[in-house]
Amino acid sequence: MELVSSAENSSLDWKAQYGYIEDIGDGRGYTAGIIGFCTGCGDLLQVVRRYTDARPHNRLAPFLPALRAVDGSASHTGLGAPFTTAWKQAATDPALRAAQDAERDREYFDPAVSRAKADGLGVLGQFIYYDAYVMHGAGDTKGTVGFRTIRARALRAADAPADGGDEKEYLGAFLDARVDAIRREPSHTDTSRVETAQRVFLAEGNLDLDPPLDWRVYGDRYRIAGE
Repeated sequence: MELVSSAENSSLDWKAQYGYIEDIGDGRGYTAGIIGFCTGCGDLLQVVRRYTDARPHNRLAPFLPALRAVDGSASHTGLGAPFTTAWKQAATDPALRAAQDAERDREYFDPAVSRAKADGLGVLGQFIYYDAYVMHGAGDTKGTVGFRTIRARALRAADAPADGGDEKEYLGAFLDARVDAIRREPSHTDTSRVETAQRVFLAEGNLDLDPPLDWRVYGDRYRIAGE
């Protein structure tokens, strides 16, 4: 979680990000929470639905109609400052934190790790898949290249370990495909989360992500020292 947070929130303290919310100008409306749920791509709506199931009379429930209306767009209609204020206030509620955790796991972490294990990948590969899921989503959308397409392109260049391929070679091919996908997206052009982070660990042969870990994202340096 710390590695992804360094790219998504410029901080290793991912638990401090539950109340984060802003429009970063990527065409996906508000970006919020621990992995950047978006009002324009549906996952933030799912978080608020989960939260409302657990806590029906919450600060965010009145915004559900507006969240449904702006899904798929960058619009703030019906949201704005009242919504961002309510999000920050609600983020202290363990029920909203649990809703974010559950949606992260359902939509991103669990499918990424499951697919990585099926492909015969270790801890580094699982992280690489998870980060790709978080940034690109599972499938292609307008103007984006999704995880499944990135993986398919990697498999055309190298066999996965589960099929007898070399793990480092395959992950290198996956990262090549990932960089190409990032460069194709108007809202994502910086490739440092791959080139000066994931590619560094791969070059070191650190397939288990054993600390200490040193990397850079967007020019900022990070370190996990371990025990």
